[in-house]
Amino acid sequence: MTSARPDVHGFFHESTFSVCYIVADPATKQAAIIDPVLDYDEKAGRVSTDFADRLLAEVAKLGLTVTWILDTHPHADHFTAAAYLKDKIGAPTGIGERVVDVQKLWKGFYNLPDFPADGSQWDQLFGDGDTFRIGDLPVRVMFSPGHTLASITYVIGDAAFVHDTLFQPDFGTARADFPGGDAAELYRSIQAILALPDETRLFTGHDYQPGGRPVAFESTVAKQKADNVHLKDNPDEAAFVARRKARDETLSMPKLILHALQVNMRGGRLPDAEDNGRVYLKFPIGVL
Repeated sequence: MTSARPDVHGFFHESTFSVCYIVADPATKQAAIIDPVLDYDEKAGRVSTDFADRLLAEVAKLGLTVTWILDTHPHADHFTAAAYLKDKIGAPTGIGERVVDVQKLWKGFYNLPDFPADGSQWDQLFGDGDTFRIGDLPVRVMFSPGHTLASITYVIGDAAFVHDTLFQPDFGTARADFPGGDAAELYRSIQAILALPDETRLFTGHDYQPGGRPVAFESTVAKQKADNVHLKDNPDEAAFVARRKARDETLSMPKLILHALQVNMRGGRLPDAEDNGRVYLKFPIGVL
């Protein structure tokens, strides 16, 4: 699968430190959009599509046809723009099949007994080892739990989109303290990613710019093995879990987690409007 080399265009969403990708087959000009962001101003309760529209403008500029809109997991720090993009361009949406476990967990937190926790909000639910194509590019799905119950990695030719499992080497690895997270599973997911060929390009879902350095979102398997601050001394599972738990205990919850999960468990659609025509978000007290 590493013989094919996609064109990768990364776009940084400053307010959430998220990175979204347009991944294109240079031969056929078919493309996928991975982890698109829907803008949300939590102070004003305002949703906008500026960032998603920028992606569509770039797709047009590059002369691409989008054949997939993909998410790596249900995000806790931004709204996904998958539903908006599907409505605009008609491409199918996809996510990992274990999203149903996230839905079941969070429908309880939000007290939504009638919510269909069956993954029907997406066109395709991917399982571990599933394959498909973007143009002539082969794509393989790796189940990569630990950060969330449903996280997956897309291996597209010589590139792997590793969501929040790994960050840039100077920042380390993903937290594993969200509901459904597990540091031991995260360790095993990381080891599976690092078993890819050393030259595999790794693209991360966030960059927090430690020390104020410029945005970076690409590394390689070899670079992560050598320099990742949580991995370079080659810890065993127990040592990594202890390190990860100690780090997670110092972190606050993402400011948008309670906003975002009720949208992202719906595939990026807002809750239905109430009888006054207005949409409302719910905030469970004490869940986290």
